Amino acid sequence: MKVVVLDYGSGNLRSAERALARTGASVTVTSDLDEAAAADGLVVPGVGAYAACMDGLNAIRGGTVVWDRLRKEQPVLGICVGMQILFERGVEHGVESTGLGVLAGAVTRLKADIVPHMGWNTVSVPAGSRLFAGVEGERFYFVHSYAAREVPDVLLTTAEHGDVFAAAVERGVLSATQFHPEKSGDAGAQLLENWVRSL
Repeated sequence: MKVVVLDYGSGNLRSAERALARTGASVTVTSDLDEAAAADGLVVPGVGAYAACMDGLNAIRGGTVVWDRLRKEQPVLGICVGMQILFERGVEHGVESTGLGVLAGAVTRLKADIVPHMGWNTVSVPAGSRLFAGVEGERFYFVHSYAAREVPDVLLTTAEHGDVFAAAVERGVLSATQFHPEKSGDAGAQLLENWVRSL
């Protein structure tokens, strides 16, 4: 299986590359949209600010390849801010940014005593999840201050930090996690393997 990790100037590219390579996939880190379009699976990573990630993605016209792949039923996996930018908009420090609009809703600041939410947390996995097969009761590693809440028309995995937020979504060929599977030990490795096996 050929997996491309999209390089648009944001994300833990090398750690994602290494974690995916351990599943047996052939992994390339590139900003080349033709390669991204041709891959069996596309990973959209992301760290830092929502607006900065969107700027980076727009600079390489990365949104077009995400939308094209989804229209053609080709798998896409978003990680951390790579999940957040799939939503219609993000609000950080009072500034609203336009996202890709693949998923309905907004990404807003967590309502918690301690922000960012940093560290290991359990997740509540719905019945029928392919992404979490075999790791339903495990903990995953989060580092974020913003998240989506209710997400319509998806298989929604949630976690709680102050309030309940979207920890992962699954809808057809689209998968995304708010946590970092590449930093989540054996459970994260199994989740990535589940995703690669589904390609």
